[in-house]
Amino acid sequence: MAVQDIMATWVGATAKQIARGVRRGDVSATQVVADHLEHIASADRELAAFRVVRGGEAITEAEKVDEQEDLANLPLAGVPVAVKENTPVAGLPTWNGSAAARTDVAEADHEVVRRLRGAGAVILGVTRMPELGLWALTDDGSAVTRNPWDSSRTPGGSSGGAAAAVAAGLVPIAHGNDGLGSIRIPAACCGLVGLKPGRGVVPCQLGADDWFGLTEHGMLTSTVADAAVGFSVLAGRRPEKLVPPQRLRVGVSLRSPVRGVSPDAPNRDAVAAAGRLLAAAGHDTVPADPIYPTALGLQGIATWLAAAATDVRAAGLDRRGLQRRTRRHVALGEWAQRRGYVREADRAAWRERSVDFFTDHSVDLLLTPALATAPPEAARWSDRSWRANMTANIRYAPYAAPWNIAGLPAIVVPVGRRPDGLPVAVQLVGPPGSELLLLGVAGQFEMAAPWSRHAPGYPRVGTGSPATA
Repeated sequence: MAVQDIMATWVGATAKQIARGVRRGDVSATQVVADHLEHIASADRELAAFRVVRGGEAITEAEKVDEQEDLANLPLAGVPVAVKENTPVAGLPTWNGSAAARTDVAEADHEVVRRLRGAGAVILGVTRMPELGLWALTDDGSAVTRNPWDSSRTPGGSSGGAAAAVAAGLVPIAHGNDGLGSIRIPAACCGLVGLKPGRGVVPCQLGADDWFGLTEHGMLTSTVADAAVGFSVLAGRRPEKLVPPQRLRVGVSLRSPVRGVSPDAPNRDAVAAAGRLLAAAGHDTVPADPIYPTALGLQGIATWLAAAATDVRAAGLDRRGLQRRTRRHVALGEWAQRRGYVREADRAAWRERSVDFFTDHSVDLLLTPALATAPPEAARWSDRSWRANMTANIRYAPYAAPWNIAGLPAIVVPVGRRPDGLPVAVQLVGPPGSELLLLGVAGQFEMAAPWSRHAPGYPRVGTGSPATA
């Protein structure tokens, strides 16, 4: 009996399951895409994960996948994918988080979109983000994006729409990018796997200068296997089978990069649980605290400010149309640049110190909390002051940014739930070139303590389940 004979829908299947089904002829890419478009039409009214859904265009693209004679070399054959709205998709404006920041209709796909299509993926639409990708809270003047695990909470940001879409099964995988945590923070908020590759592994080409080189493209997924396939496609590599790593030495740290901010009990417990999983997998854990200089936080904030100012200036945006919090951010960024507070030498010094951390402590990886607190409320943060936004961001998500400045790969992995039912996660950081090692350890976590791939109540259609990938 063919798989489609017992499948009510392919919504909820993993990317690997869908691609295998399409390659084997168990289902058409057209049917898979139609299933997901139907689910989006129903579920996204509440979540507001998508800015634009490419209904007819996506069906046409799926039909072209079905017409191909050789699907064997397409690792994402027929897989519905969403793209973050700051990354050009041919035929669509590049929204950048608001109508005021929107640029003209793109004539060509960004390189990472081209690679996704080349792997057989079908682009269903673009997902929402905060204006200019500046915040770990996703909303704008037209909608508040909500966390499928609890609609009163934010899905994080800036790849908040992408995370909400995957956690609700609107798409099996979604593209995002990460300048100061914008993949890993929403992954932690929504119970997903989120890998930020190291510097230079995936072409970035965003804004004026990729936020001074801090930004990387990546994928948000519900399984480690999908994360590995997505990474290989974006990096232009052949997919590799993940091998469980043998006895590693992993440094464990609860130390916050931000003085006065510390992880709450559920996040501390998550690190302890991850430590037990590592030990059960045969690894050794040792205390190892990075030394976060006080100046690092100031440099990070100055770079965050200046990145906004640089992008607004390069794009020729009329800042009068931007949100109040963004205008303040840009003005302070210009001030920071005039005062000489944004220096490549400072970033290079932290990169060197971060790489040395692994040899100085004789560790292969670093384990930290992913977040410090639960995700903040889902609200119109764009109407609130710059200070309110800055305070909320720094207090709940301080752990991601140092590794963008360092240019090191880092991954967020779910490890359970908070007492309120929201997912809780940890972060693993590795030296340059350790993306596959991070994925391998994440895979050991998933094998030992599988997590819920979707938020409770999602997906809301279908009862079937495809064969295991």
